[in-house]
Amino acid sequence: MEAQTVVRPAGKAGNRHIVKKTFPVLEMSCAACAVSVESMLKTAAGVRDAGVNYANQSAWVEYDDTATNPEALRQTVQSIGYDLVIEDEEEARRQQEEAQQRRYVALKRQTIGASVLAALVVILGMFVMELPGVNHTLIRWGSLILTAPVVFGFGRQFFVNAFKQARHGKANMDTLVALSTGIAFIFSAFNTIYPEYWTSRGLAPDMYFEAAAVIIAFISLGKLLEERAKSNTSSAIKKLMGLQPKTVRVLVDGAEQDIHIAQVTVGQTIIVRPGERIPVDGRVTNGQSFVDESMISGEPVPVEKKAGDRVFAGTVNQKGSFQFIAEQVGGNTILAQIIRMVQEAQGSKAPVQKLVDKIAGIFVPIVLGIALLSLVAWVAAGGDNAFTQGLLAAVTVLVIACPCALGLATPTAIMVGVGKGAENNILIKDAESLELGQRVTAVVLDKTGTITEGKPDVTDWSWTIEPTQQRTYQSVLLSMEAKSEHPLAEAVVRALSEQTVERIAMSNFDSLTGQGITAERDGERFWVGNRGLVEQRGLQLPDVVKDLTNQWQQEAKTVIYFANQTKVLAALAIADRVKETSRQAVADLQRQGITVYMLTGDNAATAQAVAQQVGVDNVRAEVLPADKAAFVKDLQDKGQIVAMVGDGINDSQALAQADVSIAMGKGSDIAMDVAKMTLITSDLNLVPKALKLSRQTVRTIRQNLFWAFIYNLIGIPIAAGVLYPIFGFQLNPMIAGAAMALSSVSVVSNSLRLRTFKL
Repeated sequence: MEAQTVVRPAGKAGNRHIVKKTFPVLEMSCAACAVSVESMLKTAAGVRDAGVNYANQSAWVEYDDTATNPEALRQTVQSIGYDLVIEDEEEARRQQEEAQQRRYVALKRQTIGASVLAALVVILGMFVMELPGVNHTLIRWGSLILTAPVVFGFGRQFFVNAFKQARHGKANMDTLVALSTGIAFIFSAFNTIYPEYWTSRGLAPDMYFEAAAVIIAFISLGKLLEERAKSNTSSAIKKLMGLQPKTVRVLVDGAEQDIHIAQVTVGQTIIVRPGERIPVDGRVTNGQSFVDESMISGEPVPVEKKAGDRVFAGTVNQKGSFQFIAEQVGGNTILAQIIRMVQEAQGSKAPVQKLVDKIAGIFVPIVLGIALLSLVAWVAAGGDNAFTQGLLAAVTVLVIACPCALGLATPTAIMVGVGKGAENNILIKDAESLELGQRVTAVVLDKTGTITEGKPDVTDWSWTIEPTQQRTYQSVLLSMEAKSEHPLAEAVVRALSEQTVERIAMSNFDSLTGQGITAERDGERFWVGNRGLVEQRGLQLPDVVKDLTNQWQQEAKTVIYFANQTKVLAALAIADRVKETSRQAVADLQRQGITVYMLTGDNAATAQAVAQQVGVDNVRAEVLPADKAAFVKDLQDKGQIVAMVGDGINDSQALAQADVSIAMGKGSDIAMDVAKMTLITSDLNLVPKALKLSRQTVRTIRQNLFWAFIYNLIGIPIAAGVLYPIFGFQLNPMIAGAAMALSSVSVVSNSLRLRTFKL
């Protein structure tokens, strides 16, 4: 992991050596676990500050290395049942991946086992028990035997986590699960072993084995889905790291030598051949080529590199080869900075479920207090069966307060919302994006590949010759451009190939540096290039063509000329086309009251031309990846909730920084990995639809939480017996169990209504 070391003054104590390091944390299973680890680290000796990210299972610690060390920090975390990986970066990553894989496999086994046994318990308790002539005692014992491994075997972790929280005076959803299932099982086991206690008092020995088993199965399934989502959070970092080659070819005393990337030092001469990735940042000293810098600038056209030009790690060399001097290596390259910023910004930020955990911390002690108060009140009131009725009231309170509805309120709405998005070509990775999407006030759009198609195309033609002659000269132009190494030549080749133009043999082909290319056909010479090439030949442009080319240039299009020895045969414009859906998408966002911004690494003229076409008023041009992320952060600092939409590696920093990150489906793997939403069709109209889906999903979550809490606010007092003095009514635990199940059904049914919502 990256470590930053700084020295800060500390008054009379002198200068302290403050170190900031990030460590993977193992064994965290809920947001409350992260809170516990963070609080323990902050109180440890020598620690200045600390923070824990539950989403990516890591902790950063700022500490005085003269007062403590990583091993001491590890022991502090281990004292509350978790672990800190303090080994080197590679070993730490390996241990964290292995721990995540082990936990996922264990949760999968737990969920399958609990589900199978819970299904058998439900069949026995709710169906077989009602059959005539069945031995009820045998069924009860069978249910006990099947439920015990579910509650105390597959559900053991809930009890372990609840105990950990209790040791530090805290409670979470695991506490509620452990209490409700534990009490339900113990109460049912007592009634199975000693039913006479109730029958002698004229009461039925009720059983709640199926409730305990089903709760464990459902909650386990939810945790399994959560763990699977979390296990994918590091894939973007791995792919970014994969952009840097493992070995580098350097020039040592005039001889080529392959060394490991970690051994490269500033000042070494590095050789890059066609098709290779550039390993570190530096400056070209010898040779010439075109380099694909789309991961840095986002622009699809490779950039020409010659002596004196800068090159960057992770970018891809095209057809030429060159040598360059290493200037920035290791963690100082732009690629390393992108990786570091993605690591720092990636991860969930306070989803609704964390709020539910906080509420559970207050809810559990209240429920326990009410249950105990119910027992005491019944005993104090006296009566023939005061203790029995008090015990029934206490158990009923605990059963009816089961967290099933509370636990299902958020995930069921999220699951249906995610499914609804998938039906509409919107892939949503996690709950956070749906929760935050409805609060978005600003949308930042990358230009290339997001607003535009992402590749240069021939947009306009102007021929100065008769249509009958054009086919022959089209073949000449196609054959010349097919031999060219210039990136824009591919656009011409693609356009002519789509018109089924045939290639012909050309001779004496030559590349004219900074101008274009030339070749011969049957003794006639042709040129393809820029305006300077035409003027050097002394050729005049017809007024019509001159007016058209001036108009194209005002629209920020690149103009190419095709000429022979006597005249200009054609002029053509090349540009990155704006998608047909872009203008409508921008208008829809603006109608929703959202401010739209456009960022691009392209020049200001091109940026303004595209912005005018789609109706965007706020434009930033010639921005680098770090500038995009800084712009997003600046908006956030001003109180905006920002959604970033992009498609390239260069957008990954800004995507990771944004509150809601959306990647275009035809973009880079890195952008799609970092983003929390991916638009499969690259249709920009899906952005306003995704935000609309977010608003409806969050509305459903709020409705679910309202009904879950209202159910408890009404049900718990009735279970405690407040109606008994007035109406002589005491709620039966079996009815409480049914009410508990009904509350869960109502929450799920409300979530399913999302399926009918029209985007």
